[in-house]
This record gives sequence, structure tokens and C-alpha cells, in this order.
Amino acid sequence: MLNKNKWAENLSYRTGTAHEPLEFYLTALSNSIRLDLLLGYFSSSAINVLALGFAKFLHSGGTLRVVANNILSPADKQAIEIGQGGELPDDVLDLSDIRTLRNTLDETGRHFFECFAWLVAQRRIQFVIVKPKELRGIAHYKSGVFSDGLNEVGFKASCNFTAFGMLENLEELDAFLSWENGRSSAFLKNQSEYFEKMLNGDSDVVEYVPIHDVQVAILREFGNKDLNELLSNERDLLSKRERMSNTPTLKRLVRKLEEDVDELTSRPRFPYPSGPRQYQIDAYQNWVANDHGGIFAMATGTGKTITSLNCLLQEASRDPNGTYHALILVPTITLVNQWEDEARSFNFQEVIKVSSKEQWEKRLATTLSDARRIPTSFLIISTYASFVKARFLKYVKQLPQDTLFIADEAHNVGSASVLNKLATIPTRKRIGLSATPKRIYDPEGSEAMEAFFGDKEPYTYSFSMERAIEEGILCKYYYYPHIVNLDSDELIEYVEISKKLSKLAGMNQAAGDKGDIIERLLLKRKQIIHKAKFKMDSAKEILEERFRKDGNLSYTFIYVPEGNRLEKTTDDDTGDESVEEVRIIDQYTRMVGSISSNIMVNKFVSSMPNRDAVLDQFRDGDIQVIASMKCLDEGVDIPRAQHAIFCSSTGNPRQFIQRRGRILRRHPEKYQAVIHDLVVIPDLTLSTKASETYSVERSMVQKELERVMYFASLSMNPYDTEAVFEEICKHYDLSIYTIHQQLKDS
Repeated sequence: MLNKNKWAENLSYRTGTAHEPLEFYLTALSNSIRLDLLLGYFSSSAINVLALGFAKFLHSGGTLRVVANNILSPADKQAIEIGQGGELPDDVLDLSDIRTLRNTLDETGRHFFECFAWLVAQRRIQFVIVKPKELRGIAHYKSGVFSDGLNEVGFKASCNFTAFGMLENLEELDAFLSWENGRSSAFLKNQSEYFEKMLNGDSDVVEYVPIHDVQVAILREFGNKDLNELLSNERDLLSKRERMSNTPTLKRLVRKLEEDVDELTSRPRFPYPSGPRQYQIDAYQNWVANDHGGIFAMATGTGKTITSLNCLLQEASRDPNGTYHALILVPTITLVNQWEDEARSFNFQEVIKVSSKEQWEKRLATTLSDARRIPTSFLIISTYASFVKARFLKYVKQLPQDTLFIADEAHNVGSASVLNKLATIPTRKRIGLSATPKRIYDPEGSEAMEAFFGDKEPYTYSFSMERAIEEGILCKYYYYPHIVNLDSDELIEYVEISKKLSKLAGMNQAAGDKGDIIERLLLKRKQIIHKAKFKMDSAKEILEERFRKDGNLSYTFIYVPEGNRLEKTTDDDTGDESVEEVRIIDQYTRMVGSISSNIMVNKFVSSMPNRDAVLDQFRDGDIQVIASMKCLDEGVDIPRAQHAIFCSSTGNPRQFIQRRGRILRRHPEKYQAVIHDLVVIPDLTLSTKASETYSVERSMVQKELERVMYFASLSMNPYDTEAVFEEICKHYDLSIYTIHQQLKDS
């Protein structure tokens, strides 16, 4: 609190005295949550004293409001010099060329503008530039008011730039305290009225200069650091300043601020200054109420990772030593790295990654040994493939009882290979994360997974995609289904396989042998739908139409048909595609490139060494189209993707729900998404109700329509779908409304 600090006895601060102006700024800024600042001009000397403590101010939730004189031309400078009665210094900063400005600043000045840019990005700044009118602008070199929410400290500063030349400027500053009467109260009242008038555009002594381009340029040139990096930079600057401080009071103040920043940089915290959203708070409270166990059934894109890490953060804040212990299981190495990034954004520093690509054993053994003797934090992120191996399980048994176990894509917990190993987990704190917790075609696995987490529908916390769209967490979308017909040969093969499956279901054959045969036949039948030969033609027509209309295919993503594999298992943590799957992706990539030589297209596969570069180029618009298969199902986010073509006719709700969620992630420049879905239907000219294949055709169509209604029901144009399938539904005696209701009831 501002009123709890010690201020200069006469409230005056002068360069070269026992009370330096920097002492005032450090004390005021590090104990405030708002600064209203009037600047006669931006100069190195004016801003450098505000740089130290700026990041701590941001961490405390600080907001900044600035009104500054415009000095973008010799005439501007002359007008302000006349208005202020003296020459301006040579270190005045030119805000008309931010890129050049960056190269002229010292590290303290850069830190100020990096913090400034962070405020711009977080929309926690109001910035107004004014131009003097009739030689009347902001009269003082620098003035303002600091506030902690209850108390205020004002200041008015002047600077004699000729006293020591450019080597050291002489600043004089008078302070005003709100809890004192008389002169302070009068100053603060007048300052507030004057500032609000300037800020709100009501002053008649100045002209207002458009500021948007300046803010954009500052954000572009200085906005590349998060709050953790800003705090770290500030700690280094404070350390240097402490060595240079020549008064005991200032040295002591800088050291105290350095210690405060040290604590902030080492302590876990929520990554966003606004704190967790209400639904994330609710999820934690529900989880605690369910005896620290449960499933978070949250739509893709609603922040499952952050919601669960917030639970760990809250538990750590309740620990007497502030320690945290966590074991997190994820399907792929890509997700291991993504979770590491999220964990570090919370400032969880002790992260140990366990996968087929990591050297982890020595560090994990040492950490667990230390944890048995002294308070030791750790956060282990492992793939499911590594978790089930004896080499890792021997360490799982040694985990402290208060370890939080988090299973990402928790449906994997229900697989036989993982279920058999769950008994080794000694901790009762458990969270399962999944947009689709139920295991398709595996009710026993689903039931076992729910029992492990001590939960069942409607689950400890649920966040539907419908709610996410309504609340603006995911963007709205248009959905366009496109009918792709099976040709006669494909339909005949599909029916023949279906007949074999029906016969096998009634045969008394050894369960294992029969299961293997059924699995191979199911895969073969699925490939007929996935690889329907007219799909590529349909996808090309969609792309050509958009290219004719828009002249480009920017921010387009294509899910290509899948290869000859069933779902990825927990035995493999790489997620790599097969040779055949890469070949299919290459075919679609070449197809896109054939539309126009101006279209930049690239494939995206798990084994690519330059995957991150491809995603960066896609975000920047240098690559317009990405073709991929399954490596985005679990873990890679592309918020910039705005148009999607789903060529892979998956009947697995988990896959298409995840894929839809990835396309609907919000981006500042994306207002809505467009999804094209290729729906495989038999050619009605080859089908009759009297045909022996009719019932098989009907089942296949119903399965496709289930996916269609998942998409259409939440889209902005649901009734367009009805028109597309009217004739088909009539032929097969199906109702999309009945299908939709069955999905809602299931």
C-alpha cells in the first residue's frame, strides 16, 4: 500500500541528493496498480526511471494511462519548446519510426517499451498523443498520479537538461500524498481533472493525433516477450542498478525490489493477469468436492490443459512449502512438448519429460530420492507408451501420495494396456481430461476408466461445444456437406464385406481368431469409405470454386483420407504416419498445387523435422494450404485455420469432434470458420429398395448422417443440410431430425 511506505520528509526528490527521483519512482510504481502519466515528450531520460519496477507493476495487475505531447517534426518541437520555456534535450524519442527507435534505445529503454507493448497486447493501456495548439500543450516535463486502489501519490517533475549536459540530467520532483490535506489534495484534484480532460478528448488547447499505427508498431517491434521474460529482464536490470546505486536508501530499495521480483519469477502463478476464468474456478471447486477426483469433459478448444494445471496451482498454493507434485500422461511426444510449454507458462519449473525421445531416468530417480527427504517440486509428463513400460512403472510406485495424476485424452486410460498398469499409481488426486470420454465400441473400457477417476456422467465438470460457441470461446461456423457417391465396384465390395461380418458374428469360432478377422474386415470396409475415389475430385471442385471467388486459398486445412490402420494405439508415442498415408497426403498436396501456381501448399506429417516452421508460415500466410491426416487429432493447435475440408469420413465421434474443435479455435483476425465435409453415399441411380444391398446401404448412410448432424446442429446454417439430404433421406426412409434427437439422447 502506498501509505505504508516511507517518503522523503519534505516530499522533494532531487538528483544528487539523499533522495533521488528514482527512489520515488521505484517506491510508487512497485506499490501501485494504476499510473496516470502526462509526458511533455518521450525521451530516454523521461522513461528510464519508470522502467525499473515496471514488470512488477504489470504482475500486480497494473494499468497505464498516458497522454504525451507529439514531437514528430521540427515544428512540433519548436512549439513545445516555446510552450515550456526552454530547449528540449537531444534524447527526445521519435515515435514516428518505431523500428529505428528500437535500435537507438539502451536495455533499460527497451525494457520500458517491451512492458508498454505487453500492456497494449493485454489491452490494459490507454494511450493518447496530443499536438499543442497555439503553443499550449502539456506544460510539464513529466507529471502523474500513482494509485493502489485506495490511496494516491501524485508528482510533478522538471528537468534541467543543461546542468550536466548529456551525461547526467538534473531532475527535480515534488510528491503529493492523498492522505495529507492542503497542498496535496488540491494538486491531486486539479491533476485528475486536467488529465481526464486530456485523456477523453475534451481539451481545447490541443489537437489529438491518431495513435493506432504507433501502438501497432510498438507491439510489432517490442511485443515478443511474455510476463515471465519481462520479470526476468527486470531482475537483471535491478541487479545492475544496485551495483551502481550511490545512496544507502536507493541501494536498499533496489535490493528489496530485486528480492520481490526473484520471488515472483520462482513462484508458480496463473499465466494470465486476469486470473482463471469462472468456469476454471468452478471446475477446481467441483473436483475438490468430488474428493479430488473426476473427469473434465470439455470441448476441444475450451482450455482443458489450463483448467487442470490451475488445479495443480491451487493445490500448490495450499501446501505449506509451496511444493507441487504431478504426473501427466499424454498420447504423443508432440503433446509432451505442448504440455511442457503450458506448464512453464504457469512457472512450474521442475518439468521432467518421459518418452521414447528423452533421457529421463537419472533425473527422475534423483528427484524422487530428494522428494523423500526434503520438499521438492516436480511435474512429470509422460506418454502412455512410456508409462506402461516396467522401466518407468518402478518410479511411478515411488510417487508421493499427494501427487496429482492427470490423464490427457483420458479415453486412453480405458485401453487394456493402460488399465492393467493403473494399480501402480499410489495417488488419490486424479483428473481425466477428454472432449469425448466414452470409448467408442468399448463400454467395458469406458466403465473402467470412469471407475478409476471416481466419476460418471454428467461428470465432475462438463463444458459443451455448444456452450463454448455461445460464450465466444470458440468461433461460430458454417457447415457445408458435399455428397460423394460410391461407384458400383466400391458399393459391391462394401456389401460383400458387410455380409462376411454378419456371418462371423453368428459363428462359434475362437474369440481371439474371430476378433482378428473382424478387425481386418472392419478396417478394409472403412477404407472403402475413406478412399472413395471421387473424394479428391470433390475436394478440388470446392477449392477451385473458392479460388475463383476469393483469388486465394489462405488459411485452409485439408484432412485427407486415412491409410490402412485402425486407431493409433497407446504403444506408439510418435504418431508417425505410415508410408501409404504419406503417399495419400502427397497426392492431395499435388492436387492443390495443380489449381494454380500462385497457391503455396505444404503437407504436415509427424515425422517432418520442420513442422514448427510450416505452422509458422501458415500462420503468417506464406503457406495458404496445409494437407494432413491424423497428427492434429491430439495436440497441435492452428487457431489461424479458417477453412477446412474433411475428406476423411471418420465414423468415430472423438475424431471428428476433435477436428471440428481445432478449426473453431479463436484468432483475433478470424470471425467465423467454414467447414466442408465430404459425405459418402451410394449412387441412388444404382440403388433400389428391393435390392439385397439396400439394408447395408441404409446403415452406411445413417452412419454418415450421424456425423453430418453433429456438425450441422451447431452451425450457423443448419437448414441448408436438410435440403442437401432431402432426397437421400426419402430414399432410405431416414429422418435427420430423428438422428439428431438420438444423438442428443445418447
